[in-house]
Amino acid sequence: MRLLIAFLTITLSLNAASFSKSKKLLLKKVYHDNKITFYCENPYEIKRVNGKEKTLIIQDKKYYTPRNKYYKSGKINTRAKRVEWEHIMPAHNFGKHLPCWREGGRKACRKDKTFKAMEADMHNLVPAIGEVNGDRSNYRYGANIPKATQYGNCQFEVDFKAKRAYPKEDIRGNIARVYFYMSDKYNVRLSKQERKMMEAWDKQDPVSEWERVKNKRIQKIQGNSNSYIK
Repeated sequence: MRLLIAFLTITLSLNAASFSKSKKLLLKKVYHDNKITFYCENPYEIKRVNGKEKTLIIQDKKYYTPRNKYYKSGKINTRAKRVEWEHIMPAHNFGKHLPCWREGGRKACRKDKTFKAMEADMHNLVPAIGEVNGDRSNYRYGANIPKATQYGNCQFEVDFKAKRAYPKEDIRGNIARVYFYMSDKYNVRLSKQERKMMEAWDKQDPVSEWERVKNKRIQKIQGNSNSYIK
């Protein structure tokens, strides 16, 4: 029986060992009953558009207002309507120490097994509005309290000049616990300043019930848990 469980765990882990597969599993097996974006708490739904399945936010200004309704080309900003899967610790942070990254960044690391495992790790992925995900880019988080004006009522702010992103206080602990997990599992170095901030966030924003539920679901699929979520 134990051998069977071990075999199933390994099989499930291998099945999830790609970014695209992880996104599908998260959508259908983890967040199926909690369709809320991470930064803005905007509800979303899965719709069929022109025969294809799309994950789209429920458009309501009480949650979020796009920073840009249109692209520079004049076309409608479609990223402001869709849900994408955001790496809490950006790919740049966990990939930059790898030889493949120095050869050509994320694109050059596509076939690197270590990078693929980090990129696909479901503990580090959350649903986010596409525009917000794009604006956050690979910026580090900062301690400032976000001004709820950049994206309407969404309590998230991106300081493009300082290259910092400021999340709301009640998800800062979630972020910290993911950073600790990624640092431990993949030997990603955190600066003293960043670690100190994350330690403070972990204390100020305790583990939520949803974090525990999500952690257990990911463990069943991926084969490991985030030990910082208790």
